[in-house]
Amino acid sequence: METVERRRITVRGVVQGVGFRPYVYTRATGLGLAGHVTNTPEGVVAEVEGAPAAVTAFCDRLAADAPPLAVVDAVDHRRVPVAGGTGFTIVASRTGGPARTLVPPDVATCADCLAELADPADRRHRHPFITCTHCGPRFTIVTGLPYDRAHTTMAAFPMCPDCAREYADPADRRFHAQPVACPACGPRLRLLAGHPPHEVTGPDPVAEARRLLAAGAVLAVKGIGGYHLACDASRPAAVAELRRRKRRGDKPFALMARGLADLEHLVHTGPEERALLTGAARPIVLLRRRAAAPAGEVADEVAPRCPDLGVMLPYTPVHHLLLGLPGDPPGPRLLVMTSGNLSGEPIVTDDDEALDRLAPLADAWLTHDRPIHVPCDDSVVRVCDGEPLTLRRSRGYAPLPVALPLPVPAVLAAGGDLKNTFCLGEGRRAWLSAHIGDMDDLATQYARERAERQLESITGVTPAVLAADLHPGYRSGQRARRDAAGRPLVRVQHHHAHIASAMAEHGLDGGRPVIGVAFDGTGHGDDGAVWGGEFLLADYAGYTRFAHLAYVPLPGGDAAVHRPYRMALSQLRATGLAWSPDLPCVAACPPDELRVLRGQLERNLNCVPTSSMGRLFDAVSSLAGVCHRSGYEAQAAIELESAALGGLTAAGPARGYAFALRPPPDGAEGPVTADPAPVLAAVAADVRAGTDPARIAARFHTAVAELVGALCVLARERHGLDTVALTGGVFANTLLSSACARILRERDFTVLRHLRIPPNDGGLSLGQLMVAAAVHAADHHS
Repeated sequence: METVERRRITVRGVVQGVGFRPYVYTRATGLGLAGHVTNTPEGVVAEVEGAPAAVTAFCDRLAADAPPLAVVDAVDHRRVPVAGGTGFTIVASRTGGPARTLVPPDVATCADCLAELADPADRRHRHPFITCTHCGPRFTIVTGLPYDRAHTTMAAFPMCPDCAREYADPADRRFHAQPVACPACGPRLRLLAGHPPHEVTGPDPVAEARRLLAAGAVLAVKGIGGYHLACDASRPAAVAELRRRKRRGDKPFALMARGLADLEHLVHTGPEERALLTGAARPIVLLRRRAAAPAGEVADEVAPRCPDLGVMLPYTPVHHLLLGLPGDPPGPRLLVMTSGNLSGEPIVTDDDEALDRLAPLADAWLTHDRPIHVPCDDSVVRVCDGEPLTLRRSRGYAPLPVALPLPVPAVLAAGGDLKNTFCLGEGRRAWLSAHIGDMDDLATQYARERAERQLESITGVTPAVLAADLHPGYRSGQRARRDAAGRPLVRVQHHHAHIASAMAEHGLDGGRPVIGVAFDGTGHGDDGAVWGGEFLLADYAGYTRFAHLAYVPLPGGDAAVHRPYRMALSQLRATGLAWSPDLPCVAACPPDELRVLRGQLERNLNCVPTSSMGRLFDAVSSLAGVCHRSGYEAQAAIELESAALGGLTAAGPARGYAFALRPPPDGAEGPVTADPAPVLAAVAADVRAGTDPARIAARFHTAVAELVGALCVLARERHGLDTVALTGGVFANTLLSSACARILRERDFTVLRHLRIPPNDGGLSLGQLMVAAAVHAADHHS
């Protein structure tokens, strides 16, 4: 009698919503195995029975041949008693028990679905919601686990007989694809226009929407994770009007292009950029502009004085239809595609809310009736030295987990108040939320609460420890304190969290400290000052402040952030340089404000000391005559980087200015001070000598990179450390990041730079989680 074996297999990871059960079915039947497969809260569970060699072959290749969107973390299998029977089935999902499976992110429409979308003979020709097991919405439509249609926002759309037949056919690409639908049974697209909005009748809402865009209208477009505001990127008046309505200042808009051919004459794209643009995640990719790009295709108002264009390719069927399929009448080739909100507010997801809150912004709404369960803004990525640098980790990446180098208890980290994300972790996994936004707005705080409930639900993690920033005024920290309810709350210093985030991303276990270089705009320091130009010797459990930029007054707090000339004047006064009218920053300051500012600095009124590198970039930007007023975060620094690129291109590597390194006074213990006074004096002298601002900007970037190299060498000499983590929002500057990494590697350091976790405050919560886990473990064992 032939030997028969039966095994029970549990597959954990991103294995629901990616076609894993159909894959298991096809593989088992191909090997002549009997049994069944089902979704459970802990993952996909299968039992297979048959010849031992076939069972072994099934188990051996299960992870290696998994569907393209699957991420298999573990495959466990054990022998179970033979049950007999024939055939293999997909059985109803099991509910109950803790959730331990992983929900996939939303992904771009696949090539097969695009071919059907454009095929007049296909029954889904021009269907705005075409999808299959390899593409479409996942994270934003999931309402619970296991991942079945009943636990998604597609539950309200019963399948027609044709879709049900595909769903049940193991040979079909839509076999058990939960969002499957067609024109007969799926969501409905419609166009609303006017104030108050009324439905625009006609056979094709998208065709009318394209006509409106071509005529200069601003359109609200409902996507996967929220509404966008769109207009024709080639029409200056339309872009300027959108900017005015959105209260956007000069902050760059993102663009959406039909394909690479519409971009490559405008921006530089290497293989890494092209892979990001065309991959399943489809983030916004920041691309350097071409110097000789044709005029008129992109209005100057899209990204004024910015060296980059942020560009993405279509990732939903609606986007493809809006930009036009082959044979469609001509329409805009490039669309501004920006978040559907007023600046500072969360992205709009609810349809009624869109008609209300976007009414002052949009002329028409291209919307549909598939609900968005959780908001998910576009991700933003750029390439630095051939590697990805994620600036906003959201759609296409969230909620994929981050592997942790150490097991952690159940921790919820609150993040910061700017670019907020929160982080949930347990064991060796952490889940970073999608981008939430700035916590000043009450609607953003409500969006954060909804996202937190959903992530706890789909991960099954119930936090036992909370973590938050050290700053007493952060709303994220205040909320964590209110929600603690007796649970431990660990307060984490801002720059320590940045460094811990970089360590965790690179898999460091914290057994040996690193030299952490944390440069940003603002972070609450242990001494009550505003830190931001920090060199910390850090592990997860703690840190020592090895060096920092010299303190200067921050006159007026936010006023100095929005008016960089105030920081330049403060730096000049600290340096002992006169406020001479021939310096651009002095000329930029209104006379009345100049008098008030002089008195404010003399009497030290509302002047918190700061060591911020971000504010030093602001000061040099204004002193060099590049940017005096900042309408969005880091505008002065971005424009200084743009100028520096021109300076390097024109004359090669720039000779840098020089910081002064000052030890603690009288041999006392304490950090080294990096004094920018010689840099500022040299900048002022170059300005008076008529030096090109681009050359000044390039020399300043070189000076900062040389400072990083010198202080890291000093730290190694004194403490024997040879690993450097570069982190904080200033390192979104690829010119600076690249120069620092080059100098450090030339001096035999191991350099850690962020790849998939943002260096800015969007990655802060991961570091908070790791520090909180270490502090909690130390307290528990003390």
